[in-house]
Amino acid sequence: MLFLYLAQICYLMCTFIPFRTPNLHVGFIFFSGLVSGYLCILFLCPSSLADMSDVVPPEVRPKPAVPAKPPNVGAPSPSSSFPPQIPGLGVGSGPAPPSAIPVPIGSHGPSHGASHVLGHAPGHAVGHVPQSGGHGHGGSHSSSGGSTLLGYIGIDTIIEQMRKKTMKTGFEFNIMVVGHSGLGKSTLVNTLFKSQVSRKSAGWARDEKIPKTVEIKSVSHVIEEGGVKMKLTVVDTPGFGDQINNDNCWEPISKYINEQFEKFLKEEVNITRKKRIPDTRVHCCIYFISPTGHTLRQLDMEFMKRLSHSVNIIPVIAKADTMTIEERQEFKQRVRKELEMSGIEFYPQKEFDDDMEDKSDNDKIRETMPFAVVGSDKEYQVNNKRVLGRKTAWGIVEVENPNHCEFAQLRDFLIRSHLQDLKEVTHNIHYETYRAKRLNDNGGLHPISTNGTHDSNL
Repeated sequence: MLFLYLAQICYLMCTFIPFRTPNLHVGFIFFSGLVSGYLCILFLCPSSLADMSDVVPPEVRPKPAVPAKPPNVGAPSPSSSFPPQIPGLGVGSGPAPPSAIPVPIGSHGPSHGASHVLGHAPGHAVGHVPQSGGHGHGGSHSSSGGSTLLGYIGIDTIIEQMRKKTMKTGFEFNIMVVGHSGLGKSTLVNTLFKSQVSRKSAGWARDEKIPKTVEIKSVSHVIEEGGVKMKLTVVDTPGFGDQINNDNCWEPISKYINEQFEKFLKEEVNITRKKRIPDTRVHCCIYFISPTGHTLRQLDMEFMKRLSHSVNIIPVIAKADTMTIEERQEFKQRVRKELEMSGIEFYPQKEFDDDMEDKSDNDKIRETMPFAVVGSDKEYQVNNKRVLGRKTAWGIVEVENPNHCEFAQLRDFLIRSHLQDLKEVTHNIHYETYRAKRLNDNGGLHPISTNGTHDSNL
């Protein structure tokens, strides 16, 4: 401001003070006017005097030839996922103009205020809307185009994928019950799965005569709970141990188990296999022990010894309410000792424990087996609630009460914690053992007979 005043004073003085030479007087006045004008411009518009050394003349380019607009421009193509062209955004379904310069991902274009054109795909020019602040980063997804992540992504999501796939296909579980008649085999199975899967559905009635030989009868049901479907097949063995001479009465059962292995093996080695092979292999065999309170019978020992290497055997003491608690505990200890001395293994076997956690859990189960169970499909009123039980002269034996019997432990073990493991042991251990022996001994599979059935050497 002070310089401005001084320039004005010099200008006035030069105007009124006479000079010897007129040319000098006019030059001084002109010079004072220039200084005064410059100072006024500097004071009033300081930003207009920027450094002109950085100014680059604009590049002159020839105007590109604009192609003719097709009749369907503006409407999205049925096979294209890009939105229709929006004026001002440079999004279109036609080819990119020659002047469009692809911008590398993560870089900035020559001008921050202009739209960037990405070479996104052949035949498509995608205009990018600048972000806030005037910087348009290439490769970022805009709200008008591009996919967005809809949720959490991680490798643990495979569990949910497996769950959905398994729920669609469903499960298969095949259980066999073996024991004398009248031990409550069918009633126990009905209680386990809370469904009527008794032998009555298989066409066997109580008033029928006892069969002279061991028969194999199976019945299948589809049980659905919580959106999960399971095809349950119950295999009953009426006539087992009911004869005077029970020699080799386990052979029909062993033959049936091996036939299911053979059927699965035939399907597995076919050139054109089914997408999903039906699984009829026996995953579990519940063997019912009579509540004598003494020792195991010779038939019990022989059956479990011969079949323990081809099926998962779970021994249970039937009708445990016929013994006192002390008698039940002594009988269980005696049974475990006899099985151990005879080298008979029952499920879960110690060598199949995967880690220390499985070993700890299975040791507790092995100490509890054989389970002393009571089965019943009748309900009674106890303490204002309906319970399954057996009514006696001195009270009601509650099936699901752990203080009365071990049915709850058996159901928890069989269904909640070890059902899948029973299927895996059947496939990976028992079936693989049969498969290896079958292929090594016979040099391959049996030939197909002329009547369309498979010959069997079992």
